[in-house]
Amino acid sequence: MAIAPEKIEVPAGSGAAHDDNFHNPPEKPSAQFHHDADEKTADLRHRDLIQSALGKYYVARAGKQSKFQNWGAARQAAAEVKWEAVGHLDKYLREFEDKISARGTKVFWASTEEEARDYIVGVIKDAGARRIIKSKTMTGEEIHLNAALEKEGFEVAESDLGEYIVQLREEAPYHFVFPAMHLSRGEISDLFKEKLGTAATDSPEELTMIAREVMREKYIAADVGISGGNFAIAETGMISITENEGNARLSVSLPKIHIAIMGIEKVLPKMSDLALFLPMLATAGAGQALTGYNTLLGGPKQPGEIDGPEEFHVVLLDNGRTKLLADPEQRDALSCIRCGACLNVCPIFKNVGGHTYGTTYQGPIGSVITPHFKEMQTWKHLSSASSLCGACTETCPVKIDLAHHLLQNRRNAAQQKPVWSEKWAMKGFAWFMNQPRLYRLALKLAPLAQAFHPLVKGRRLDPLYVWTAGREFPKVKRETFKDFWAKREK
Repeated sequence: MAIAPEKIEVPAGSGAAHDDNFHNPPEKPSAQFHHDADEKTADLRHRDLIQSALGKYYVARAGKQSKFQNWGAARQAAAEVKWEAVGHLDKYLREFEDKISARGTKVFWASTEEEARDYIVGVIKDAGARRIIKSKTMTGEEIHLNAALEKEGFEVAESDLGEYIVQLREEAPYHFVFPAMHLSRGEISDLFKEKLGTAATDSPEELTMIAREVMREKYIAADVGISGGNFAIAETGMISITENEGNARLSVSLPKIHIAIMGIEKVLPKMSDLALFLPMLATAGAGQALTGYNTLLGGPKQPGEIDGPEEFHVVLLDNGRTKLLADPEQRDALSCIRCGACLNVCPIFKNVGGHTYGTTYQGPIGSVITPHFKEMQTWKHLSSASSLCGACTETCPVKIDLAHHLLQNRRNAAQQKPVWSEKWAMKGFAWFMNQPRLYRLALKLAPLAQAFHPLVKGRRLDPLYVWTAGREFPKVKRETFKDFWAKREK
């Protein structure tokens, strides 16, 4: 399908407008979360779209898990490898740096997102580059890289199809693995028609070809390619990139400069570990036996090689990770391989959606690590956005105890800065529960009190307002279990 040449360019500012944390940090993320959650849970079309998509994922994932000789044993093995890597990050990161630097790669250690952005901008400026092609990188989203680059006047184009779609919409990715899963084919068609001047279509193949034609121009014109990295192999000094479209290979091999950015927790000790982690990531993340393209990159173009970048930079990002590493109770959260499996099974995510979280990492894992990466008191509400059903813990391929970490975050937030009303409410409750006579009297009076409850229900006068604003309070039984049991015994 032809695209008018004048319509090919991505609109200026298209990648940065959604980066509210970069331009205008939210004053109260919790208030925004509750507002957006109320809005999304009332949007039945949105919920149906997400749950329909995830229903297909469950079927595909179950089929691929059954191909493992023992999925439970594979999870245990993966957890042990990551525990070894996280527990000895200093050793494996130094080994990775030594090996990859020996082939001419420049490694930069960034303590903060500001340091990472400044280094990347500096590399691009020193090269006199203007156009940037970028494959999917959640770490790049974490440091608001697009906004920083566009602020400096660089043209940035996302090459992953889902990322490109949300870039055109001036939105953040909706999900780790499926950035545009909240959009229908019709919405994507309308977007391409508006931004690129193409004809309407609901064919996935035609929509893909439209984006492909645009991207081919971008690959050829780009001066710099930016990528993330799924794994960093200490033994060989290589980064492993996993993708389904081949866009990352083109993004990092055609431009003269390749910059890879990844969190320090992405390291694996040995090359042989990929034999477990690549199929596990594909199965848990997308219900695939193996992702379409798995690439290992070990440095810039070497003498005698005909393709590849002339410069290769690897940015290793801390940005709060060592703070989490210092927590012996929750450091296993650094084992996350960003498969998105916990998002896919989370009842909260399936109802409120990815954008509601207001942060780069959504769902259960995001609710665990975001308060550590940013600030506990500002982001503690995310740890309460959970049913504590434990589905996330059960599905995690590296066995992170997410459900308990959510509880630990709640406890830590309360210990850091107790809320006086909650503190005294709990003290009052504890005192009341230790008064047997008073407790029995309250049980006798409860049915009478509940009869008057409809008069104040939904109003601020209601002592149960927070609960009943969105739920029905269960009916109090006139006969207690204790009374029932006493009659039964007689």
